[in-house]
Amino acid sequence: MKRYDLMTPEGTRDLIFDECAALRGISEKLRRIYTSHGYSEVITPGLEFFDVFNNKSRHYPQEVLYKLTDGKGRLMVMRPDSTMPIARIVGTRLRTSPMPLKLFYDQTIYRANPKESGRDDEFFQSGIEIIGGDVMRSDMEALSIAAEVMQSLEADDHRFEIGDSGIFPMLAAKLGLGDAELDELREYVQLKTYPALDEMLSRMENKQYAGYIGRLARMFGGREVLEEAEKTMPDEVMPLIRSVKSVYDTMSELGMGGSVSVDLGIAGKSGDYYTGIVFNGYVAGYGMPVLKGGRYDRLIADFGVDTPATGFAVNENAAAEALLKRSGGMLLPAPDVMIWSDDESVARSIVHCRRLIAEGLTAEYSDLADIGAAREFAKTKGCKRLDIVTASGITTETIK
Repeated sequence: MKRYDLMTPEGTRDLIFDECAALRGISEKLRRIYTSHGYSEVITPGLEFFDVFNNKSRHYPQEVLYKLTDGKGRLMVMRPDSTMPIARIVGTRLRTSPMPLKLFYDQTIYRANPKESGRDDEFFQSGIEIIGGDVMRSDMEALSIAAEVMQSLEADDHRFEIGDSGIFPMLAAKLGLGDAELDELREYVQLKTYPALDEMLSRMENKQYAGYIGRLARMFGGREVLEEAEKTMPDEVMPLIRSVKSVYDTMSELGMGGSVSVDLGIAGKSGDYYTGIVFNGYVAGYGMPVLKGGRYDRLIADFGVDTPATGFAVNENAAAEALLKRSGGMLLPAPDVMIWSDDESVARSIVHCRRLIAEGLTAEYSDLADIGAAREFAKTKGCKRLDIVTASGITTETIK
């Protein structure tokens, strides 16, 4: 029988040293951004009832959920998303709170991704939710804070994609497709697999709207995409296209225009709860979105409070991985001082260590009994100073 005590489950991994430093550093930066804008933290359980994630407007496919049962046989899941549990909180403990609510979270997510997809099944996710408030103003606040987040990741090249989740379903509704065909079409548009998309559209009876879908999938780029859409798309989607245009222009006014592109073919996936503006954030060194967000105006009504909402989530593991690639994996600083003592001066050396820490230095106590080994260990850690504590006093050596 194969033993699994020396490995982690597929989709999970141990994080050590610089990986932890990168992850914790990003988490701390994001928390500072959120709190500086007046957001309050919430923490939701790692275990939730399956029903929280199983509704028409908030459906998670069974195959992506880690499932188990509680002591009463009720179906539970490990938290695959933070927004839905927060919607549950708004519908229960916060239902009488004054709006808008400005909330943030920083917690672990669990999703069973296809193997070899390059995605973690367990990762840290951080983000904000704006519950209530004016639609245009809260959309722009979410986007501006998302821009701060992307800038804080210190990537030389970061960019946004913006679109509207309502354009594709509005056009696709004219094609009379079943759920399976609609999901297939959505995937072709989202992934821009043009040969398969064009072949599928060629079979549609409604040639006019099939043509609109084909053009929509190719509408990505700068502001010129929006101008083209205004000339070639049908009247029913014009309000949505103009909304994206307004967001694009406002972001340009905020000095973010150089990092923003438009993708009107953002089609999401089946079960998405987004209802309006959607956006993705990318950094160099990571092929998938590091940040994803958008408007979701129907989700919280499922939990008993009919109010609009918007927000975004950051995959902190992805951001940390990109940071490590840029930094060459060297994030942990060397100790300012290494402290060694003889057998009779252990307590004195620990007191000395505490004194240096109180002065603002990083002081590492050496647990090695041999002074030569302590010197070599300090050198391997990049420490330049060794304090030697003995009964006769404290001497300092420079490590070369």
